[in-house]
Amino acid sequence: MTLKKTVTLLLALATAPQALAADAAGAAVKAPTLTIVVPFTHGGPTDEIARILAEPLGRALQRKVVERNVLGAGGTLGAEKVSKAKPDGTMLLLSNIGHATSATLHPKLRYDPVAGFEPVGLVADVPMTLVGRRDLAAGNVGELLRDVRGGMSYAHAGTGSASHLCGLLLRSASGAPLRAIAYPGTQEALSDLAGGHVDLLCDQPTNTLKAIETGQVRGYAVTGPARLDLLPALPTVREAGLAGVELVVWHGLYAPRGTPPEVIDALAAGLRRALAEPALQARMRQLGAQPASAAQATPAALRERLQSEISRWQPILRDAAAQSE
Repeated sequence: MTLKKTVTLLLALATAPQALAADAAGAAVKAPTLTIVVPFTHGGPTDEIARILAEPLGRALQRKVVERNVLGAGGTLGAEKVSKAKPDGTMLLLSNIGHATSATLHPKLRYDPVAGFEPVGLVADVPMTLVGRRDLAAGNVGELLRDVRGGMSYAHAGTGSASHLCGLLLRSASGAPLRAIAYPGTQEALSDLAGGHVDLLCDQPTNTLKAIETGQVRGYAVTGPARLDLLPALPTVREAGLAGVELVVWHGLYAPRGTPPEVIDALAAGLRRALAEPALQARMRQLGAQPASAAQATPAALRERLQSEISRWQPILRDAAAQSE
C-alpha cells in the first residue's frame, strides 16, 4: 500500500465516528416530530408525567417529542383526537385511569377506548393521598371514619377524574353519605379545601404534597400498596382499615388503531429505554410516581391493565349513577 493510500485510509477511519454521529443526528432531525397528547390540564399530574417523559423518549427514539394538552369532556376530546389521527407513529395519547372509565361515564363516545387504539406500554403508577381540611377534629383515619358517617363533603376535579373515582371508593367503603362537589380542576378543589370550604379530597401527591407539608391541609392516608417515601408518616389505606379504597392512578401510552406492529414495537422499545434513565426515575419519584418496569412498558401489559380496570370500574360507576338518580 502506498503512503498516499495509507494516509487516506487512516483519515477515513478517524472521521468515521463523526460521520456516523452526524448521520444519526441528521436522521433525528429529519424524523417526523412525535406529539404526545395529554387530555388534561397543563400542570396537572398526567401533564407532569408527560413532560418528564418527553425528552428521554426523544433521545431513545432519536426524534423530537413534544407534548400537547387537548382539553375537554373529561379527557375524551384528546383521546378522540388521537383515535382519529393518522396511524403512523407521529401522535400518541398519554392518559390515565380515566381511559378505562370513559366508556361507562360517557356512553355516547365517538371512539372505542379499547378497539380505537394500539397500546404501547404502561408509563407510571401514582398513588392517591386522602386529605382533609386542617381543622377537622379527626386525628387519624379511624376517627375520620367515625366522623364521616355524620355527613361530609368531598371535592373532586370533575366526573371521571381520579379524585372523583377515589371519592366513590371512599363513599362505598365507609357507607357514609358523602356529598360530592365538582371543581374545574384539582387546584381549585385544593384551594377550597385549604380554605375550609369543603371537608375532604383524594388526589395525587403531585398536587397535595406541598399543602400537606406546609399544614394547609391534613394528610390521612395514601391509597397505594406501600407508604410513600415522600410522606412516610401517612399509613396506607389498608393499614388504616380501608382496603376498599386502594387506588393507583396508572398512566399508559397509546397509538391510533392500525399503527403497524413494527412501529408499535419501536415505540415500546424507546419507552422502555426512556423509563430506564436514572434521571427520569428520580424526577418521577419526586412526584410520588413509580416508573413502569421493563415488563410493564409493553403493549401486552397495558392491554391487560386496561381490560382489568374497565371490569373493575363498570359496576362501581353504574352503582354510583343509580344512587344519584
